[in-house]
Amino acid sequence: MMIIPFLAVGIIIGVTILVCAYRAIYGPGTFNRIVAANVIGTKAIVLLIVVGYIIERPQFIDIALMYAAIAFMGTIIIAKYAERGELCSR
Repeated sequence: MMIIPFLAVGIIIGVTILVCAYRAIYGPGTFNRIVAANVIGTKAIVLLIVVGYIIERPQFIDIALMYAAIAFMGTIIIAKYAERGELCSR
């Protein structure tokens, strides 16, 4: 019976990921789309942890931490490219 609240949280996070996906696709500007993609990544990390708890796999926390680091670096790189039009400046 303790898993039911976590299932409900997982479903709610999944629905909010879909809402953010709408903003990422039809956003009014480039930076709004970048932020929406970052929010999707953050919600995916939380969803990984919740799913890991539900199926009793603590390894999912390690996977979520690695995904968080990669998502953060990716967001920084994309934002830098969107702002400057290049990744490396000389």
